[in-house]
Amino acid sequence: MGLHTSPGFWKLRICNFQNPGEQSAPRYGTTFAPGSSRLGQHTSFALMVVAEIGVLPTQRTIDYSSSTHIIASPRAEMTMPQHPDALPPVSPANSPLQYFLKEVWRGVGGGAEHLEYLTFSASGSLPSAFAVTDLACATVGAAGLAVAEWVHATSGHFPPVKVDRRLASFWFESTLRPEGWSLPSRWDAVAGDYRASDGWIRLHTNAPHHRAAALAVLGAPADKVAVTAAVANWRAGDLETAVVDNGGCAAMMYSLKAWERHPQGQAVLAEPLMHRQSARLAAKPGCSPVDTRPLAGIRVLDLTRILAGPVATRFLAGFGAEVLRIDPPHWEEPGIAEVSLGKRCARLDLKNAQGREQLEHLLAQADVLVHGYRPEALARLGLDPVSRRRINPSLVDISLDAYGWTGPWRGRRGFDSLVQMSAGIAEAGMLRSGRDRPTPLPVQALDHATGYMMAAAAIRGLTERLTQGTACANRTSLARVASLLATCPVEFESAKPPLPASLSDYTDDIELSAWGPARRLRPPVTIAGLPMYWDRPATKLGSSPARW
Repeated sequence: MGLHTSPGFWKLRICNFQNPGEQSAPRYGTTFAPGSSRLGQHTSFALMVVAEIGVLPTQRTIDYSSSTHIIASPRAEMTMPQHPDALPPVSPANSPLQYFLKEVWRGVGGGAEHLEYLTFSASGSLPSAFAVTDLACATVGAAGLAVAEWVHATSGHFPPVKVDRRLASFWFESTLRPEGWSLPSRWDAVAGDYRASDGWIRLHTNAPHHRAAALAVLGAPADKVAVTAAVANWRAGDLETAVVDNGGCAAMMYSLKAWERHPQGQAVLAEPLMHRQSARLAAKPGCSPVDTRPLAGIRVLDLTRILAGPVATRFLAGFGAEVLRIDPPHWEEPGIAEVSLGKRCARLDLKNAQGREQLEHLLAQADVLVHGYRPEALARLGLDPVSRRRINPSLVDISLDAYGWTGPWRGRRGFDSLVQMSAGIAEAGMLRSGRDRPTPLPVQALDHATGYMMAAAAIRGLTERLTQGTACANRTSLARVASLLATCPVEFESAKPPLPASLSDYTDDIELSAWGPARRLRPPVTIAGLPMYWDRPATKLGSSPARW
């Protein structure tokens, strides 16, 4: 147990262990004279503080039913032996937030000593069968910590980081409040859950070619009623296979147990949360001094699509990185106003030599590459991992896929809503909520959590490049993040939803997006002295030239 001492006084921190990110009064730094009973004014337990400073109290009473514990500051000046009735270890059961944070931060290679700089505020949890808000806070917090660590590496100062629990929940859903116009639908008219002859299946049809693939298999027009009737004649597994084999996207609903037994589920569970590789550079690259835009001068090449990758690059842009997103000609996607914030968006036709040459030119000058293409797709373009490293030896290379990097489904097309069906999350939600149809998470939490984790990995890659002279290649998957979330089930009834977003939760400035004026939610994370904001409003795809 760590103990900070000064003559005649103890410094203690009160921590609610049901929600360890929230500190109840008195906060850390409050001093108590030896023998003080003032703790009783704030908590339901008493602690005898002995007069002999430097000796661990041996007489104390704790009402464990209060789920409130006292722990000393992690920045202790002296360390005492572990007390017999010390705090229980962090686990999914007793502290989802701290468990997620430990796993995510360790997954991206972060040191445990940095966790003391991160705190959480506000309260509430999104109603769900799993600890979604805790996952949101942990991944947003990890990304914020990575920025703070980068600042420390470049300036010697490690600024404290604070995550707002309410805002983190909201940022996992929607951040834009249009002024006098409406956001377009995020979903194609055919996309959705359908009852097959032996279970449920989800069709993902937002992309025109995915919709065409599914409708061709079903022999149905683009009409919800017609598709419903056609799906009813199929077994869910057979239809999933037929649609995927035809180049479409579909997922039948599995239970958690069935997914654990599935060869792909077993493969995903055997993978690390983040695959991490590094190579030694001939020389450490330099770095400009940090100002209030810590990632200023960092070039990020964005080859991702909705939603995880764009979330990652949006976060990087929020701290000053120059993000250039590249899409093919004529490509559009719903919800782009949410994630094109702070970026320039260009188009290149990678099917011709000129487009590929320009992409290689951009890649050679990038600091970070974030991509979500299936591995064979980049290889066909001559951009396999070896080629990328040859073009840019110091590149921080961050990638994701849907279903993992090993197993029979490696490289399979997929999206958040499909992985929820496959991994048992939608079925667990249905059972725990008492509903009669698939019940996914209240937000696309797999996408968002993966995105913030990718942002953390990218920034930590920059830090390691600067401090260790290494270049990294890190990769993760939606399915692996789903398996992390599945370790922390919760009861729907136990959730106390955060207070709804109000006008005060949005910035005062009007964002002149390409679709119209709007207000944006205030950032979910604050880093002391380093405001998070975006230099460019949300813009449409293809609105900028493909150059730095």
